[in-house]
Amino acid sequence: MKIFLGSDHRGFELKNAVAQFLTTLSIEIIDCGPQDFDAEDDFNDYAKAVAKNVSSNQDSFGILICGSAQGVAMQANRFKKVRAAICHNADDARETRLHNNANILCLAADKHPDYATIIEAFLSTMPLTEEKYLRRVKKLDEE
Repeated sequence: MKIFLGSDHRGFELKNAVAQFLTTLSIEIIDCGPQDFDAEDDFNDYAKAVAKNVSSNQDSFGILICGSAQGVAMQANRFKKVRAAICHNADDARETRLHNNANILCLAADKHPDYATIIEAFLSTMPLTEEKYLRRVKKLDEE
């Protein structure tokens, strides 16, 4: 499993904690930045980097973090084959994986999420394969 990871300045500290957590699970991490804290950075740059990588690497995942998770989700969802979802708890993570086959998890750093539980739920939940769910995901991936 490969996970592309990115944040802005408001999510920088949580991104580093998430990277350490994923390392304990022996998951391959590609850190798309930022590498250093910059209070003037823009979430867009890192959301684009993660979304481009997830879009072009089938079966990979992304985790994006900003203050509210709203900005990174909006930016990431502009890319084809990206289904970014904001999750505030494990139930959100399971639901979006089951029904929408989300491939980028967006976390809100300002809400101090229980990120380990949310990430575990997101990564361990397999999407439903009934025709109606496959049809809906296909529509999400259309232009």
